[in-house]
Amino acid sequence: MRKINTETVALTGVTAAVYMVATLAVSPIAFGAVQFRLSEVMVLLAWINPTFAPGLILGCALANMFSPLGIIDVLFGTFHTFCSVMLISRTKNMYVASIWPTVFSFIIGLELYLVYKAPFIASTISVMIGELICITLIGCVIFTFIKKNGYIMAKLQKF
Repeated sequence: MRKINTETVALTGVTAAVYMVATLAVSPIAFGAVQFRLSEVMVLLAWINPTFAPGLILGCALANMFSPLGIIDVLFGTFHTFCSVMLISRTKNMYVASIWPTVFSFIIGLELYLVYKAPFIASTISVMIGELICITLIGCVIFTFIKKNGYIMAKLQKF
């Protein structure tokens, strides 16, 4: 197990804060059946370095405290991010890693079904589309550029 030091705690806090602020900045499109969380691009940081995982999970939990669904979204949304980030950090190929949040969209679909009685399949597909666009399409483009920049990659892998 990796030793936790001040730098790791600071990285977790900064990652969580950036994720939360990026989510809340687009809150009208970040919550609900149609979700376009541009902050979700950040989950690919766990593909570069698993040390980012706790901050991403914490950031999701903090952002979801401001969701119209409140604590329910904290539970379901954070579980979705936890499952996604754990598999992203264990997947070698970036494009395959980017699919995990889309795969786990059924968790949010279930949440929307339980809370709003929204059709499970339709809700899941709607969330899947948002995840696919934000992470696989936009995120992979961004992270392809990051991968090509040795300086940025070295900094991200350092932690």
